[in-house]
Amino acid sequence: MIELRGLTKHYGQTVAVSDLSFTVQPGQVTGFLGPNGAGKSTTMRMILGLDTPTAGTALINGKPYQDLKRPLETVGALLDAKWVHPNRSARSHLRWMAASNDIPQSRVEEVLRLVGLSEVAGKRAGGFSLGMSQRLGLAGALLGDPQVLLFDEPVNGLDPEGILWIRRFMQRLAAEGRTVLVSSHLLSEMAQTAEHLIVIGRGRLMADTSTKDFIEKASEQSVRVRSPQLDQLRSLLTSNGMTVREDGAPLNGKDTGADGPALVVAGVTSDAVGKLAGANDITLYELSPQRASLEEAFMRMTGGAVQYHGEGFDQVMGGAL
Repeated sequence: MIELRGLTKHYGQTVAVSDLSFTVQPGQVTGFLGPNGAGKSTTMRMILGLDTPTAGTALINGKPYQDLKRPLETVGALLDAKWVHPNRSARSHLRWMAASNDIPQSRVEEVLRLVGLSEVAGKRAGGFSLGMSQRLGLAGALLGDPQVLLFDEPVNGLDPEGILWIRRFMQRLAAEGRTVLVSSHLLSEMAQTAEHLIVIGRGRLMADTSTKDFIEKASEQSVRVRSPQLDQLRSLLTSNGMTVREDGAPLNGKDTGADGPALVVAGVTSDAVGKLAGANDITLYELSPQRASLEEAFMRMTGGAVQYHGEGFDQVMGGAL
């Protein structure tokens, strides 16, 4: 388990992390999200004892990192997949790590098999692709068979196959009862990977909740509805005080017949719309609650906490386009 209590970090006058408190529980993948500059990497470095907090504590299984007697057997981390000496082979790198942490050399071959690098273990790490480097970083994190794991942007730059592999790998580690904290800017991937989310902005905690609840709470409830009597339905809904907008997105990519244009009704349930339509003999082809994506929920939640805002392209170009 990872536990933060009032964790704070100042760099001169700059506040990178401010009074941050949360707990990462074992048995599930916890996503660590926030805009660029939110303090995610600084927080992870303080958890791992690489940066000293200005105030507060970061505990791993109840102890600060520096108090762990055999840290690699308690916590493993992947912060930078390319930190390996480029002239060392994958096997030599892991053997060096094992020797310096008093871990049996037999464990090296085990983790190489676990991450699928056995066949290239003798090759120079400097020649590895980013995906292979990420696998080597995972092998290093797992070398001591720790119960706590931290991954900083583990899928950054990977192809879809590599992303899928790492997603399943992290979920398998969590299913074994380990504590898994992973930061990522690929929100669509986090929606499929993480069961729980910690969201920060400008160094402060903004959300500590399940992925499902985060999306629901940050999203406006709405209903998508299609009908052959669309104009009549629109008038009925608006006359009953409902907010209605057009939705030209057809079902299954089609835009003909029963799969044509639809209405989106904001702030209501599908039951309310269906009941009203039924009472007025209006046929419905579709009546579906709408759920925002994690990206949409994230932008609504953190929009005011983004440190750097870019101008619109038309503003930069002076409206010349």
